[in-house]
Amino acid sequence: MAKLMLPRTVQGRLSGEAGGLEQLRQRQLWLVLGATLAVYLVLGILYESFLQPLVILSTLPSAGIGALLALWAFGNELNLIALLGLFLLVGVVMKNTILLLDFALAGERRGLSAQDAVMEAARLRLRPILMTSVAALLGTLPLMLANGEGWELRQPLGIAIVGGLLVSQWLTLYTTPAMYLALARLRRKRAL
Repeated sequence: MAKLMLPRTVQGRLSGEAGGLEQLRQRQLWLVLGATLAVYLVLGILYESFLQPLVILSTLPSAGIGALLALWAFGNELNLIALLGLFLLVGVVMKNTILLLDFALAGERRGLSAQDAVMEAARLRLRPILMTSVAALLGTLPLMLANGEGWELRQPLGIAIVGGLLVSQWLTLYTTPAMYLALARLRRKRAL
């Protein structure tokens, strides 16, 4: 509107579908925070613990950073489609962390120390985690590299997922055991 050089008395605003998208864009942060809180509550109920969900949620920042860096590197912004990619990415990343956490908890129930349990879980679950991540990555590459009709709409989705997977999967193999051991030490201190 400013480029049209209209008088100041003339005003414009987005309405209809464009207005709805603009309102959604302004609420993206609240959407992400609300979704994270909902996931934390569900995981807390599932694990009957307030601490175990923190191990799982500790992987989300690396996924988000990877997705945002990839979007920035490819000259895209965080739009609604890229946000959808972030939500899809969260599912894959959390699933891998849950795999690792479940095996570590099972190892502790068998009598292993927390460190031995998480190391065994990482060793035994490395291949399934990598297979899942590589399959998701290869399945998303066509979205990222597409050049057909409507590629501009799909590309941010693929970029967010691929970037987030690349960064988070390497860091998850380090951060999940580290968080697990930190929380195990905290549990031991609380038990004393």
